[in-house]
Amino acid sequence: MQMQQISITHGVEAIAPKRHLVFAYYVSGHGFGHATRVVEVVRHLIRAGHDVHMVTGAPDFVFTSEIQSPRLLFRKVVLDCGAVQADALTVDPIASLEKISDVVPIACRAAADAGIRSVCVTNFSWDFIYVEYVMVAGSHYRSVLQQIAEDYSHSEFVIRLPGYSPMPAFRGVIDVPLVVRRLHKSREEVRKDLGVPDDVKLVIFNFGGQPAGWKLKEEYLPAGWLCLVCGASDNQELPPNFIKLAKDVYTPDLIAASDCMLGKIGYGTVSEAMAYKLPFIFIRRDYFNEEPYLREMLEYYQGGVEMARRDMLSGCWIPYLERAVNLKPCYEGGTNGGELAAHILQDTAVGKNCVLDKQNKVRRLQDVMVHGCQPQKVPGNDILVPDWYTLAENKLGLHN
Repeated sequence: MQMQQISITHGVEAIAPKRHLVFAYYVSGHGFGHATRVVEVVRHLIRAGHDVHMVTGAPDFVFTSEIQSPRLLFRKVVLDCGAVQADALTVDPIASLEKISDVVPIACRAAADAGIRSVCVTNFSWDFIYVEYVMVAGSHYRSVLQQIAEDYSHSEFVIRLPGYSPMPAFRGVIDVPLVVRRLHKSREEVRKDLGVPDDVKLVIFNFGGQPAGWKLKEEYLPAGWLCLVCGASDNQELPPNFIKLAKDVYTPDLIAASDCMLGKIGYGTVSEAMAYKLPFIFIRRDYFNEEPYLREMLEYYQGGVEMARRDMLSGCWIPYLERAVNLKPCYEGGTNGGELAAHILQDTAVGKNCVLDKQNKVRRLQDVMVHGCQPQKVPGNDILVPDWYTLAENKLGLHN
């Protein structure tokens, strides 16, 4: 396979083709992040007059909170296991591999068999995520990775989001800016609704799957701070300086109205933190291969503070909060990736071919080499993939 760069002009208006189109959009139900990035793409497709069938195990409200249209239809299907987690921060690699059956990439193969074009929209592919699991579980699971990569190869190309990891299985790639959900309310309106004065510091605790039996305590926050808690259970009791949010709350408005965020790294949280210039205090997770790339992007734009897991659980939050509010996130790039992705999907659906750029052979080589190296890492002697890229460029003369 030859990886190719497909050039498009950023900032174009998503204009509907003359014919009415029907899209089947397969979305992983693993966490909300996969669904939230899809919302903005789907909104533009429906706005252009097309029908979109969401095939997913994710809750409907993630989509309907932003899109109310009879053209948005749902088919509830558990498409994949994503990653089986022992807790909010720890993945069980063996259980994840054993639970895999029909994963989302199979939609690419099914579409090819039906004579329908398919495109993926993502910042990572599951074969790259699962490759580290195989290192732990044993090489007899390697066929799972091979099948996933083969399924991906049946797609036309991948619409690649910022903070991407190596994705060698795809035949072509289009890069788009951040895909983020639009704001419904201003910072002032949100704080007024919450009854929070402007001089009060707000941290949004965006941390699904909180450890069982773990309690948030008043002394975790500095004086004059309040914490908005996403994903709290109905019976969870909170101190007076913590505010429980409804499960279907529209988080982009709250993120933009806060002074910093505390949570786990994922595309949805990182992209919205960057788009709304919100400092992000993050906790690393085990066996999440996408993290180094998102973390590198977050730190490049001066928006990230890493918190030790033990400090998060023990409540040693104050030094991190005080450091975060002094950051000056500086991302000035585009946030119209959803509009551009919708435009590309429409063009692909009506048979338009993209202009190919032959300058991406080196990126293809890097992706393949890194992907091939991953299963051979030796515990205790690892090298971060971004570091590997730098070494490769210096020693082998490989440049983007």
